[in-house]
Amino acid sequence: MTTVPCRSAPCARPRSPVVHGGRAQGALLQVAWLFFVWMPVAWAAHAPPPPADLTQRAGFDQRLGERIPLDARFLDANGQPTDLRTLADGKPLLLALGYYRCPNLCDVVLNGMAHTLEGLDLQPGRDFEVAFVSIDPAETPADARHTQGMLARMHPKARVPRWHFLSGDAASIGALAKAVGFRYFYDEKLHQYAHAAGLVAITPDGKVAQYFFGVSWPPASLRLALVHASQGELGSVIDRLVLLCCGYDPTTGRYSLAIGRTMQVMGVAFVLALVGWLAWLKARARA
Repeated sequence: MTTVPCRSAPCARPRSPVVHGGRAQGALLQVAWLFFVWMPVAWAAHAPPPPADLTQRAGFDQRLGERIPLDARFLDANGQPTDLRTLADGKPLLLALGYYRCPNLCDVVLNGMAHTLEGLDLQPGRDFEVAFVSIDPAETPADARHTQGMLARMHPKARVPRWHFLSGDAASIGALAKAVGFRYFYDEKLHQYAHAAGLVAITPDGKVAQYFFGVSWPPASLRLALVHASQGELGSVIDRLVLLCCGYDPTTGRYSLAIGRTMQVMGVAFVLALVGWLAWLKARARA
């Protein structure tokens, strides 16, 4: 009896249940991928649009030189009452406003702060203080603790445990926000607060020194802002020279090279060098 070799896939070998399982798993993965990719798109398509006057109701009004209410009362992450004067303790203060249950912007701001502070040689708690203040009077110290703990685990080099995460009542929050020009409102349709993003550098005596807008800031620029806000307590001679040559641009919240100041500094340096060289020549001639 002659045996005919089987050349077709079905009779060459039996189908393995593993193959069936792999195909089923692949199908499930495709369904899951479609769900997670297209559901947010579909939700966004049906989400209510932002208010037409959003930019008028939420944003930053720069109030350089304005005094903030240092004695306004807040609660820290442990539920202890405190105020900004006590927190600052004679040091410059880096301030941000937002809220802990924010589903979008605030997480980006906090992570941006941590990333920037990781690149500084100045340390929070030693050279300056950091405060994040919730604009939602319904939030509690428990919300602050949760946010602080999560951020500390994500950025161990940013010294997040030395930051201050505050909550407070509507009066204290409103007074602080008004002083720094931080405009915000609660959107009933979206069920969240609409607000701006940025940092405010405060001097030790409670004056608004500089603003940094957005969610990402160069560590070098932030360092200069803290040196400037410290009123001579931080930085070196080099920092003073850099501040002389770089001007703060209120429209962008950034430092830029000031050509006029740079020429003045270079002119003074040239005159001093010339005087020193002439004095050296005169002393040499006498010898």
